Amino acid sequence: MAAKNGQLYQLSLGGVLGGIMGIFITRLFSGLTHLDPDTILDQVKRQFRQESPIEGAWIERQTVPFQKFAVKTRVYYGGITRYEDDQLVQYQFIADAKTGSVLDIHRL
Repeated sequence: MAAKNGQLYQLSLGGVLGGIMGIFITRLFSGLTHLDPDTILDQVKRQFRQESPIEGAWIERQTVPFQKFAVKTRVYYGGITRYEDDQLVQYQFIADAKTGSVLDIHRL
């Protein structure tokens, strides 16, 4: 009887430890997933094309840390060039690497 209790204890302990490790690994890897920068750039270009044609666009391939007030995340920096009133105008944008949302955009 004591042998069965010992095996049951080991099995229970192994199940609990396995569950904890699974949760830990899931949280670790979920923090590392980022959208493809080309996908984000395509979304931004699509939005700009609704107003006028674009001449060029770029996005950095590496994420960088970004903080606005208490919110911390990783972002991609990118840019769009288009004609406005027969002059080339450049915009720079900051996009969240996890969601693809544009966090900031300004005209240069």
